Parts: sequence; structure tokens; C-alpha cells
Amino acid sequence: MADERHRDREEIDVYYDNPEMLDRDQEFKEETAAEIAAPVNVSRDFEEDTEEESTTSGRVLGYSALALSVLSLFILPVIMGAAGIVIGFVARRRGAETLGAWAIGIGAVSIIVGLFVLPFF
Repeated sequence: MADERHRDREEIDVYYDNPEMLDRDQEFKEETAAEIAAPVNVSRDFEEDTEEESTTSGRVLGYSALALSVLSLFILPVIMGAAGIVIGFVARRRGAETLGAWAIGIGAVSIIVGLFVLPFF
């Protein structure tokens, strides 16, 4: 045991006497932990699953936006029409193109009617 400590001490002394040797050996004594991390699996299956979820949530948002826009024709046209338009844009981004477009159009008509036509009646 004492012999091993003595030998280790001699190796350290050699490194202190010769700094180039210390630099050369240090590049091999680095500790890495790449073997602990799980490899990242990037595949087409994962992308297809997220696309399906996105379309489903877009459809739900599209129907919600359409309901808000139609309801805005009768109640609070400016507020509910604006909400229908905003949610319609979000639905179009998530894949419900037609529902989002209808919600945007009906919401815009509701706001125009609410601001420019209804005050005269």
C-alpha cells in the first residue's frame, strides 16, 4: 500500500517537472457521462402523432370559434365577434382551415353590423 502511494507520488512529481506531459495526459483523463444519457430517437412516427393531435385540437377550437361568432350575431357583437375572430385564427393555424375561416368571416360581419347598422335601429 505504501509502495503504491510512493509510485503515485513519483508520477505526480514527474508531471510537475514537465508541464507538457501534464497537458498531454490531461486530454485523456477527462470524464464524460454520455453513456448515461438515453439516445434521442427522432422518427416520423412521433411527428405524425403530434400532427394528429394538432388537427384534433384545431377542430375543437374551430367549432368553438364558430359558435362564438354565430352567438355574437345576437349577444354582444363586438366582444364575442372579436373573440370568435381571434380563436378562428388560432384554429386555422392548428389545421382547421375551413372552420377558422368561417368563424373569422361571421365574427367580422357581426362586428360590422354591431357597430354600423344596429345603432340606427
